Amino acid sequence: MMQSSDTLARRNVLVLVAAQAILGAQMPMIFTIAGLAGQSLAPNACWATLPISATVIGSMLTATPISAFMQKHGRRAGFVVGAFGGALGAAIGAMGLYTQNFWLFVLGGLFTGIYMSAQGFYRFAAADTASEAFRPKAISWVMAGGLLSAVVGPQLVKVTAEGMVIPFLGSYLTVILINLLGMFLFVGLSIPKPVAKAAGEPTGRTRGELIRTPRIAVAMICATVGYALMNLVMTSSPLAVVGCGFDKSNAADVVTAHVLAMYAPSFFTGHIIARFGVERVIAIGLVILCGAGAVAIAGVNLENFFIALILLGVGWNFAFIGATTMLTTAQRPEERGRLQGLNDLIVFGGVTVASFSSGGLMNCSGGSVQTGWQLVNLAMVPFLVLAGGSLIWLWLRPKEA
Repeated sequence: MMQSSDTLARRNVLVLVAAQAILGAQMPMIFTIAGLAGQSLAPNACWATLPISATVIGSMLTATPISAFMQKHGRRAGFVVGAFGGALGAAIGAMGLYTQNFWLFVLGGLFTGIYMSAQGFYRFAAADTASEAFRPKAISWVMAGGLLSAVVGPQLVKVTAEGMVIPFLGSYLTVILINLLGMFLFVGLSIPKPVAKAAGEPTGRTRGELIRTPRIAVAMICATVGYALMNLVMTSSPLAVVGCGFDKSNAADVVTAHVLAMYAPSFFTGHIIARFGVERVIAIGLVILCGAGAVAIAGVNLENFFIALILLGVGWNFAFIGATTMLTTAQRPEERGRLQGLNDLIVFGGVTVASFSSGGLMNCSGGSVQTGWQLVNLAMVPFLVLAGGSLIWLWLRPKEA
């Protein structure tokens, strides 16, 4: 029988799924066009993906402040701030396109990171009011909300990218509208604010103690590697698709397939975790990520791009949802804001490095687009070894430890 606490949790999940679907559409839009727009504006081709890197930096820098803000003022207030940040970032980006100012366009990307950071907490919010049994399913279902955004976002790019005299300007104006309308979704969210601790009550482990906890450390490593490698390859994929002779519509279709693959498994990832265990699901995700790199290296036909990016999405889903579930089971209520902010700071720090590396590897490390694309995918290997090794180490630890 469903636990009574899950009635509220299920209602919150519905709100968060809608937010992931509608507000989340801006992320595949931006990841599809920001590199291409940056390439047309940048004084140096090596900086083409800098606007995307700026978004990830913005997310990294705001992860801890937004987590602390939510701890004090509640999830709803934090998510509204995130949507406002997304609208502001898109407005600045649109102005950068209109004035053909690359650095203003990059600044817009930095503010877009406020939304990206807030969106990252949707999955944690899903777990706040859920029972232990419902928690992995709640996280998984909220992530599944990205399925609609995977379709809507790139399709909006097709409709709006060339809709105005200045390429991509219409897309950024659309992102402003998505954020301004989408923030009203959170009126239906009901998550109690954390109760302030009285003097003398336990405040939980320090950040140093948290990061030294084996289960938390491995969860962070696997989440960081899974997200960073997904970003590394996805950021360069539109440039690689267009650079290999295909058109922007093909690039949008590849991104659509990728984002669908990121979120479609979420309908059953929670059930798989409940049945087989979180460690096994993370391990499967890492193996699939390895397969994505192998397919990408094997060739630059359009089907290679589609298959590689689909595998990349599925691998990310298993690794990231698995790591998130592992993290939420290792925290105490009083540590929630501290640990989640620390986790996303580390995760998006890794994603920032990956995003910066992506453009350089793609455009400036080889003699051709094909060579650059191969280097991007080869760069996955040492990090997959790191994540896999940490998971094996956790497995081999005595259970009582």
